[in-house]
Amino acid sequence: MSAQEYAFTVLAVVGGLSAIAVVTARNVVHAALYLVVTLLSVGGVYLLLGAEFVAWVQILIYVGAIVILFLFGLMLTKAPIGRDTLDNQQRWLGALVGVGVFAGLVFLIQEAFPVQDAERFETFHATTDAVGESIFRNYVLPFEAVSFLLLAALIGAIVLARKDDAS
Repeated sequence: MSAQEYAFTVLAVVGGLSAIAVVTARNVVHAALYLVVTLLSVGGVYLLLGAEFVAWVQILIYVGAIVILFLFGLMLTKAPIGRDTLDNQQRWLGALVGVGVFAGLVFLIQEAFPVQDAERFETFHATTDAVGESIFRNYVLPFEAVSFLLLAALIGAIVLARKDDAS
C-alpha cells in the first residue's frame, strides 16, 4: 500500500467513527463537534484526491459556516441540549432506514463502477476556473436556494429566540 492509501484509510476510519458518533451522541453540541470532525475528514479525502479547491471549500463552508450556523441556532433558540433531547425510542426504525439507504448506495455504486472496468478509470483534472464556471453557470439556482434557506433558518432562529414583551 502507498502512503496515499494509508492516509485514506486513516481518514475513512476517523470519518466513519465520527459520523457514527454524530448520530449516537446524547448531547447536541457534542454531535455538532463530531460533525466537524466528519466534515474535516471529507475535506482531507478531497485533498488526497488532488481536488484542493473542493477540499478548502468543503472546510470553509461546511466546517466554518454550516456548523457555526447550527451552533448559533441552538444557542439562539435556547433548545434543550442535554441527554433527553436526542433520546428516541424508534432507533430500530432508524437503523432499518440506514441499512436500506446503505444497500441502495452499494447497488448504485456497483452499477456505476462495474468490477470488470476497474482498470479503465480515467482521471479528470478540473481547474478552479472550470469548477467556478460550472457552479455559477449550471448550478446557480440551487446555489442561491441553499443560501436563501440558510438565511431563512438564521432569521427563524432569531425570531424564535427574541422575547415578546407583549404577552
